[in-house]
Amino acid sequence: MKSLALVWKGLAFGMLLQLAVGPVCLLVLSTAGTLGFLPTLPMVAAVTLTDAFYILMASLGVGAVMGRPKVKKAVKLLGGAVLVLFGLDAVLGALGCIFLPGIRLFSVSPDANQFVKGLVLTLSNPLTILFWGGMFTAKGVENHWIRRQLFFFAIGCVSSTALFLTAVAAAGGALSGRIPEAATQVLNIAVGAALVFFGIRLSVRREKPTAA
Repeated sequence: MKSLALVWKGLAFGMLLQLAVGPVCLLVLSTAGTLGFLPTLPMVAAVTLTDAFYILMASLGVGAVMGRPKVKKAVKLLGGAVLVLFGLDAVLGALGCIFLPGIRLFSVSPDANQFVKGLVLTLSNPLTILFWGGMFTAKGVENHWIRRQLFFFAIGCVSSTALFLTAVAAAGGALSGRIPEAATQVLNIAVGAALVFFGIRLSVRREKPTAA
C-alpha cells in the first residue's frame, strides 16, 4: 500500500477516536473560549507532540512494562490525581478562588503556560501507550503491514490529533468574547467537573478480566 494511502487511513482512524470526547478536548475548548484561538495553539501542539511520543514508545515495546499490574496501578493513581487537580483548580478558579497559590499552570488565564499545561495534562495518562501498542499490533497482523507501513499509519493518527484539536480551538475561539462572562464561568466549571470525573474514573476503574 502506498505511503499516502496509509497516512490517510491513519488520519481516518484517528478522527474516529477523536469523536470520543475526553478531558483534553474539553480543556482546549474551554481555553479557546476564554483566551481565543491563537493563545490555545501551543496547548494543541503540546498534546500532538505527546501523542507522537506515546506512539513512539508503543512501537518500542514500552507497553509491556506499562502493563505490569503494579506499574499500571501507580500510573493510574498518579494520572487520576493530576486530572482531579486540574479539575478542582478550574472549578475554584472560575469561582474566583485561589487553589494553588503562586502557581498558574492549571489556570485558564493569559499568564499560564498553555504548552506546559497541555503537556502535563496529556502526560497524565501514559496508559495510552498500552492502547497504541495493542492497536498497532492488531493492525499489523490484520493487514500484514511491516514497520515502515505502520510508521506512515502512525503519522496519520498523530495528524488527526492536530487537526481535530485545532478545529476545536477554532470553534472555541469563535465564541471568545461573544458569550456572557457568566456563561464562560459556567463552561469552565463544567469542564473542571468533567476533569475531576475523568480523574476519579481513571483511578478507580478496574480492568475487565481476560478470557483464559
